[in-house]
Amino acid sequence: MATHRRAFLAVAAITLAGVAAWLLLAARPGRVASLETGPVSAGGELIASIRSEPSTYNRYLPAGAAAATDLVSQLIHARLVRVNRSTDQLEPALAETWTQSDDGLTYTLRVREGIQWPDGVPFTSADALFTFRVAYDGSVKSPIGSALQINGKPLQISAPDARTIVLTFPEPFAPGLRLLDNLPILPRHKLEAALNAGRLADEWTPGQPLSNVLGLGPFRLVEHVAGQRLVFEANPQYFKRDPHGHPLPYLERLTLAVVPDQTTEGLRLEAGETDLLAHGEIRPQDYAAFKRAADGGRIRLLDVGVGLDPDFLSFNLRASKQSDPRWSWLGTPELRRAIAWGVDRQAIADTVYLGAAVPVSGPITPGNRTWYSPETPTFSHDPDRARQLLASIGLRDIDGDGMLEDGSGAPIRFSIITQAGHNRERVASMLQQQLRALGIAIDIVPLDQRALIQRWSAADYDAMYFGLQASSTDPWLNSEFWLSSGAFHLWNPGQPSPATEWERRIDALMRDNAGTSDLAGRQRTFAEMQRLFAEALPSIYLVAPRLMLAVSPRVQNPTPAPQNPQLLWAAETLGSSRAGSSR
Repeated sequence: MATHRRAFLAVAAITLAGVAAWLLLAARPGRVASLETGPVSAGGELIASIRSEPSTYNRYLPAGAAAATDLVSQLIHARLVRVNRSTDQLEPALAETWTQSDDGLTYTLRVREGIQWPDGVPFTSADALFTFRVAYDGSVKSPIGSALQINGKPLQISAPDARTIVLTFPEPFAPGLRLLDNLPILPRHKLEAALNAGRLADEWTPGQPLSNVLGLGPFRLVEHVAGQRLVFEANPQYFKRDPHGHPLPYLERLTLAVVPDQTTEGLRLEAGETDLLAHGEIRPQDYAAFKRAADGGRIRLLDVGVGLDPDFLSFNLRASKQSDPRWSWLGTPELRRAIAWGVDRQAIADTVYLGAAVPVSGPITPGNRTWYSPETPTFSHDPDRARQLLASIGLRDIDGDGMLEDGSGAPIRFSIITQAGHNRERVASMLQQQLRALGIAIDIVPLDQRALIQRWSAADYDAMYFGLQASSTDPWLNSEFWLSSGAFHLWNPGQPSPATEWERRIDALMRDNAGTSDLAGRQRTFAEMQRLFAEALPSIYLVAPRLMLAVSPRVQNPTPAPQNPQLLWAAETLGSSRAGSSR
């Protein structure tokens, strides 16, 4: 799972008409406005803006989990199979066909014939075997490796011949080959020597020859000017064609312009200097300006519906925190439930998101149509119920100053770390105001993203307001979040054994139902997991934003998705009206 991004600056003025127009579009979740204007042009260029740049081009390294490296991987690499982020369906990629054994454990994949790396070396099943080796190699410490395991056990891989790959799962696993969507295939002939010598991290770094960075994806990285741009050109060896048999990608060139400031990003898009935002939807406070630009024909707008990855208020529940003298109340589910009932989610949606968000009570939003359960307990705004819960754990206003104290007379006060200069900081400030009305004092600690992650990793915090991006809509492919042993089990990660009964029950439900082929049965299981989560409430969810994208009129054939990168996940089918011929 990769962390969210998106910088926040001062709220721009927005007209009532602009708000109304945003709400009119946002009120139709799931509707995707089509930008198709006719035949897609072959050739030409598009310019997308990104807010950070990669420190490595290798997605398998720990630093490769960064958004910029993940985007580079999307552009230059291919997978054996791919999940279509718009339809959420599994599609052939390097593997054109596959079969499954009767016991459901073994998949035999047949790769396409004649595929070559950009340097002309043939792609074979040996490259896939090498890629799995990199993922599972303990010295690499790849974040992808743990995601390729089933209940802690790796897959078995073999290659009977150059075009056949056999994958055997250690036990039944219902998502099956969807697991491979996060497996970009690497060139064995370029990287095997470095892996054998223990220096894989030294390869594919900025400053080295880009001709060594090879992938089977639609583009090749041909230029990286630090702090300015990354330039990609069409991969002439790319294996995909469109439904009419024309070669992909349509674009001849794609440039990622480095624009760290989100306000500047928007201004450059409005001015026609860039064509799309590589990461991130329009901020609600910017919508009025974008709507005026759309009315003037300078940009086009795309409504993607409710987002899948809401931010959260997560408490530090690790064992090391239990020595805190405040633990008797800070570590209780009653405190968290009181906050969940005491927060006015609609006020946050209306004030911070200008109405372009929906209240949520858990990590799965209505945008995830397959796995969202309307039966999951919800938390409405009920201050009286919140105060009753606080009183039940002995928190009272002893001195009559309107603020709560514990039994010893110590004030009820804790801190929230959050991302500075982001909408999250504004939400944290609203939480501070709302919880003060309950008698709880909150200190906001704004940090840059790197410092925030360091504090979380070191367990040096009381609570944090942050966000993560799930790697899949299927919860069984996000086990790092749900399992107590998971690295992204945010409140208490990497537990050697479940610390609580509710976590033990979720672990068992995930383990015992991972191989259930009946989708309805897994949905019932996951509804129960969401119920257990809502009762324990280690993280409190508030709102899910509605996603609105903007592109220049030059962008042809976009396929938006509610997950990042929302448009460039299908960059091979994007076209540019600046091109010469059309298809």
